Amino acid sequence: MNYNNKLKEKKNSFLKKENIFIFLIILFCVFLDRYTKNEVISNFSENVFFINNFINIDLIWNTGIGFGFLSTESSLFYNLVSALVGVVIIVLCYFTIISEVADKLIYAIIIGGAIGNFYDRLIFNAVPDFIDLHYDRYHWFTFNVADIFITLGIIIFLTNEFLKNK
Repeated sequence: MNYNNKLKEKKNSFLKKENIFIFLIILFCVFLDRYTKNEVISNFSENVFFINNFINIDLIWNTGIGFGFLSTESSLFYNLVSALVGVVIIVLCYFTIISEVADKLIYAIIIGGAIGNFYDRLIFNAVPDFIDLHYDRYHWFTFNVADIFITLGIIIFLTNEFLKNK
């Protein structure tokens, strides 16, 4: 098979219905994340909004990675982490293209969340986190919708891999 035929075959496989569906899932995750962040930034930036005894809306700006880990004032470290996040998104996109349908769905959820947070890192130099889960005085890390997608995708991925290998 010559090079042109291989290129056409790859192009045709990229435009499969399943890949378009996966792309729409990524867009949905990014859209839902952007929508919730824009609503919170516009309406709840001043005060904590009490929902019930277990959840509040409390906007904080996270300069670290997931759940505020590695937060720093160093722009060099922040930019290195941001570049690493960008590379991870590109690698996940590659794995999404070459994977089976079930794995594509898992990667799509992770990519959608990662793009949402990556966008904020580039535009705001921080990620707006606002979901504050708590019980009494004990608070979990404040997070956002993108973090939910990333965490859910990783849990499903690990569970899937564990069940495959069992």
